[in-house]
Amino acid sequence: MVVAVFGFFSFLILVRTLDPDYFGEWVLYITAGNFIEMLRFGITRTAIIRFLSGAKDNERKKLIGANWIIGLGTTTVVAALLWITYNIFPTVVSNSGFSLFFIWYPVLAFVNLPFNNALSILQADQRFDRILLIRTLNVGSFVVFLLVNFFVLHWGLMLILYVHLAINLLTSVFSLILRWDGITNIIHAGKNAIKELLDFGKYTTGTLIGSNLLKSSDTFIIGLSPFLGTAGVAFYSVPLKLTEILEIPLRSTVATAFPRMSKASIQKNVEEVKNIYYAYTGAMTYLLIPVIIIGFIFAEEFVLILGGREYLETATIFRIFCVYGLFLPIDKFTGVALDSINKPKKNFYKVLYMAFANIFGDSVVIFLVSKFLLGFSLAALLIGSDTGISYLSESATGYAFITTLELVATVTIVFTIIGIIVGQYYLRQETKIQFKQIFIHGWGFILYMLESAIPRLKFIKKD
Repeated sequence: MVVAVFGFFSFLILVRTLDPDYFGEWVLYITAGNFIEMLRFGITRTAIIRFLSGAKDNERKKLIGANWIIGLGTTTVVAALLWITYNIFPTVVSNSGFSLFFIWYPVLAFVNLPFNNALSILQADQRFDRILLIRTLNVGSFVVFLLVNFFVLHWGLMLILYVHLAINLLTSVFSLILRWDGITNIIHAGKNAIKELLDFGKYTTGTLIGSNLLKSSDTFIIGLSPFLGTAGVAFYSVPLKLTEILEIPLRSTVATAFPRMSKASIQKNVEEVKNIYYAYTGAMTYLLIPVIIIGFIFAEEFVLILGGREYLETATIFRIFCVYGLFLPIDKFTGVALDSINKPKKNFYKVLYMAFANIFGDSVVIFLVSKFLLGFSLAALLIGSDTGISYLSESATGYAFITTLELVATVTIVFTIIGIIVGQYYLRQETKIQFKQIFIHGWGFILYMLESAIPRLKFIKKD
């Protein structure tokens, strides 16, 4: 919650500090950076969390050392590719709106490597107190700077970027000093440990990249559209950021459920894996319903608070994302369950189907449907027909602009349903799960937690 709240505050301040075009560049920098993070840490993060959950001391040192070797290698390769691409195609990159990413992300990749390695190790150890400290230092410091900048300094985009890099460096130095990153174990890295992580990671990398693409591809394709451009990125990013309201509890439960399911899987306790999956998935589905209802009803108010009146037309997009939130727990925990039972290949295939559906749907909407909408709305306004379009936007271009973004959001619901169907099919092959048990166990888990919190509720059965 702390991380998400700071994330909201930084977004809220930046959207009011920068003009839409500059803010769009910042969003592209962060979004593209997050995508590459999936490539860099996807190779090892899920793998090391799973294997460290049941590792002994000597094996633990080898795994952590191997994690560092792989991390340094992938970071170097990524940085070199980005800088080479920029120097070969400087004009193309600058005109695309991705210049900040190609120039400065390689720097960010090196400075944030130590604290990201620390986060992987600490999650495997379930030391969420230390994770909270690292995350708070990282995002909290940036929010404090943004507040000072908004009221006093009034610095522009580039100086904000420099401070962002400096804060990431500070966080890594903090992790190094406390030795939470495990860099001293690099001397213990062996070929077998590296191979073990890479064998598992080759699929989880694809899974994490695909998962990131499910959101970032919207932003990328919108940014590449001549019609929508960086302004479209800025408008779409406001309701997209609000979806973190739905993801706050989901992220924390996924982080705790994955090590538990992995440990049960390593111990060959399939029933325990199923029970954890049922309980967490069902409980989170039920618990998100009131949050979704509140978000749906007060969409305008949430958008107004986060983005201001300029972005008020994006409230319908947020309502569409609220519907998407109903399916989110089942989709997320199904993927986590597949990874925990050592079936990352099937989780990768699941995400691949989803990513393909999303990219295809976005491309059709942005490059084909948007032209139809623009032509239709212009014709309707010209002939003065009573189409009801005027109340949606002050102009035909504005109507097509917002409606296109709404359809892009609708594609999100479609690919999530596809992911649930595919994921359930794969998980049923491995564990014989029953879909209805998600809601039965989930409700039972909520009642059990209520009894734990309020012992007087005697009517609740512990079983």
